[in-house]
Amino acid sequence: MRFEISRGGSGLTYEIRNIVLIANKLKEMGMEIIWENIGDPVQKGEKIPEWMKELLVGTIKNDYSFAYSPTKGVNETRQFLADRLNGRGKVQITPEDIIFFNGLGDAIARAYSSIQVDARMIMPEPTYSTHFMAEVLHASFPPNTYRLNPYNGWFPDMRELEQKVKSHKAIVGILVINPDNPTGFVYPAETLKQVIQIAKDNDLFVVFDETYINIVYNNKKTVPLSDIVGDVPAISMKGISKEIPWPGARCGWMEIYNAGKDPVFDRFINTILHQKMSEVCSTTLPQLAIPKIMSHPEYPKYLEERRKHYEKLSNIAYDILKDVPYLMVNKTNGAFYMTIVINESALNSNQKLRIEKREIREFVEKIANETIEHDKRFVYYLLAATGICVVPLTSFFTPLMGFRMTLLDKDVEEFEHTVKTIAEKIIEYIQSSNKNMQTAINLY
Repeated sequence: MRFEISRGGSGLTYEIRNIVLIANKLKEMGMEIIWENIGDPVQKGEKIPEWMKELLVGTIKNDYSFAYSPTKGVNETRQFLADRLNGRGKVQITPEDIIFFNGLGDAIARAYSSIQVDARMIMPEPTYSTHFMAEVLHASFPPNTYRLNPYNGWFPDMRELEQKVKSHKAIVGILVINPDNPTGFVYPAETLKQVIQIAKDNDLFVVFDETYINIVYNNKKTVPLSDIVGDVPAISMKGISKEIPWPGARCGWMEIYNAGKDPVFDRFINTILHQKMSEVCSTTLPQLAIPKIMSHPEYPKYLEERRKHYEKLSNIAYDILKDVPYLMVNKTNGAFYMTIVINESALNSNQKLRIEKREIREFVEKIANETIEHDKRFVYYLLAATGICVVPLTSFFTPLMGFRMTLLDKDVEEFEHTVKTIAEKIIEYIQSSNKNMQTAINLY
């Protein structure tokens, strides 16, 4: 080529998917993989109920399901969603305040790319990879963050959030992921109200990723953004990939709150919409199915059954891991992920796990000898030694060491065995080069 054509990379890696490349190499070498890296309930064995499949069969018989949808989305579906929201009586929107996208990844990418280069979003730390990568790509600088504290149940540091918003004038908006991915933290209503007040006091807008808003358990309570937003300009991001669950549908949407009250915010939304027009439309079939599925009498029962299952697995994992030396473990209360923090003093670049097969051992040792984060090194050894594929915590833009796993296995005994294996391998790994830690491990 006459000159370089690729745009400079951000240096970021989407580790949730990247580790699949490593796992597939090991699979070719005969390793059986236990996929704990990605939040796909269907891949982990969830069965879609027959009543839902029958609704989809009926929907696909409608020729319109094969057609383009309007740019913002199917009119009837947007009306259905607006009516459901307005029925709560907290905020009023019209179908024109709802925009559909090809999955929330598409919505996130278009939202951040519509922000001026020198304007920034502040986001939680750790944070879901798609958000921080989109924010970094739009600005070409590391993001501003407010910390979620694992030593305080993953509660956000509200003082830090307020101080950063006041001191960093480039910050224009606050991101909240509720329930949180990757930590499984569920924001209490009072904490969310504090976020809204900070946004109001500093003339900001808010974005709430509410993908898991209907997956809350362990007697925890939260509220949707629509209940507490007041007159603050805001976007709620929602989808069907985790709730129905239908990740392959690639169907998510934005709900715009308080449109028309701030001309700057309105121009921002208009920029997103004009980007959206370039792709013609979003997926039609799942949009047509949403009202039928969500209004079906079996749907609430279906959601409750799923919540109970995640709660059960949450408690199993917590009970197994909570007393393992050098781990900080919080019980997951929402979504279906558990994030485990490993004390960084317990990790180094000399630790290993025993790997019987020479080909696999040599493969992982070659990767581990590169300059990588200590938790990523552990994750690679865990994968090579056991086939268990988790995601290093540092890949969620945090200096905290650890890993994220899912709570999706439909086989409870298999899940329990997986978690026990992880606990055993953490001890073995730390013990492999830290003889002075033997006392604490023996006590465990």
